[in-house]
Amino acid sequence: MKYTFPENFWWGSAASGPQTEGAADVDGRKPSIWDYWYTKEPGRFFNGVGPANTSNFYYQYKEDIALMKETGHNSFRTSIQWSRLIPDGIGEVNPKAVDFYNRVIDEMIAQGVTPFMNLYHFDMPMSMQEKGGFESREVIDAYATFAETCFKLFGDRVKHWFTFNEPIVPVEAGYLYDMHYPNVVDFKRAVQVAFGTTLAHAKAVKAYHGLKQDGKIGIILNLTPSYPRSQNEADLRAAHLADLIFNRSFLDPVTLGEFPKDLVELLREKNFLPEYTEEDLVTIKENIIDILGVNYYQPRRVKAKEYMPHPDAPFVPEHLFDNYEMPYRKMNPYRGWEIYEKAIYDIAINIRDNYNNMPFFISENGMGVEGEDRYRNHEGYIEDTYRIDFIKSHLQWLHKAISEGSNCQGYHLWTFMDCWSWANAYKNRYGLVEVNLDDNYKRTVKASGKWYKTLASENGFEA
Repeated sequence: MKYTFPENFWWGSAASGPQTEGAADVDGRKPSIWDYWYTKEPGRFFNGVGPANTSNFYYQYKEDIALMKETGHNSFRTSIQWSRLIPDGIGEVNPKAVDFYNRVIDEMIAQGVTPFMNLYHFDMPMSMQEKGGFESREVIDAYATFAETCFKLFGDRVKHWFTFNEPIVPVEAGYLYDMHYPNVVDFKRAVQVAFGTTLAHAKAVKAYHGLKQDGKIGIILNLTPSYPRSQNEADLRAAHLADLIFNRSFLDPVTLGEFPKDLVELLREKNFLPEYTEEDLVTIKENIIDILGVNYYQPRRVKAKEYMPHPDAPFVPEHLFDNYEMPYRKMNPYRGWEIYEKAIYDIAINIRDNYNNMPFFISENGMGVEGEDRYRNHEGYIEDTYRIDFIKSHLQWLHKAISEGSNCQGYHLWTFMDCWSWANAYKNRYGLVEVNLDDNYKRTVKASGKWYKTLASENGFEA
């Protein structure tokens, strides 16, 4: 069967500034929370590999953009690093950063690769974290200023803007589960960070629309469908609560302008409501997005609680439900994630039916594999047929959703080239292009990159 996608479909990939640029301490850039954390606890990063150099895009961007063209990209998302553009978080704009991002944007356009630009990818400037991060009104306003600065500097050419990538992740990882800096375990503070992030997002949307630059602005959310173990009422309730916390906490306010009533009631009941003003709620209500980016990797399966948590334990979402491991599920053993392709269809239909069929695109989807070098063939490139199969199987379900009226406009793979991945560093590789860290960051297109070129040029594939 031939799977053909809509005309002008976006084929490309996604990455971020901090994960690819490197050059962390040159040309005026100042530390983000990642640079700071690595100096304090390098042992919490896989093999001790920190964020200083990552994949060298800062120096090899022309080669990389040529490879984007070679692998079929008509679009590509990356991010502008706040700590590079405005090194102190507020105040002076770094002219060397302006020059770099101008060169990248111009080169992409010259190669026929439409730039999609994100403004925040987990990379809080350390100077802003010291002021409280998104718990702080000063930082919320500083972010809005940073966003408006980017629109004014680059908005004449960049017409697809995104305020945040996966805003729930810094909330979870930084304020609930001790996975990322600042390593806080405090649900009330996590809620305040989530609200502050939503407000900062809305202020950036307001600034962009006010400039009337004839483009679109959105946000990138990692949507993880919450599937109940069974149709038992207790399991259904557990799935509903998980969905409220991990999906709808951001999805509803950015698309509908309001937080879910059930979530508000839950937070009120637990005494976890954030501090806010009525003006804040109006700002969120009046500044919804034009387009949504959806990152999808794995489903969330949940069941009703089997045992009550210790009364003195810090509150976490799992006090309301248990995670459920479905027997015989298909797995990516390297990442420990379930592979469940139909969820991408379920997400698309949910947006169609419950979110006004908002224009969206798959902004990340991908498969990380450890030790890919063992799949190198006699011609010297990696035969990652498992990645091709992964993409195909997800695209089949996405195609079905589009055929049923879902307003999906594109598919971006995570990621273009192997990149540094936070505390995981280079443990798992996701790229269409291999990056050899031991050979001056040499790039080699994998089998998936060659296939992706055919996928994009034919606007579909046979299966």
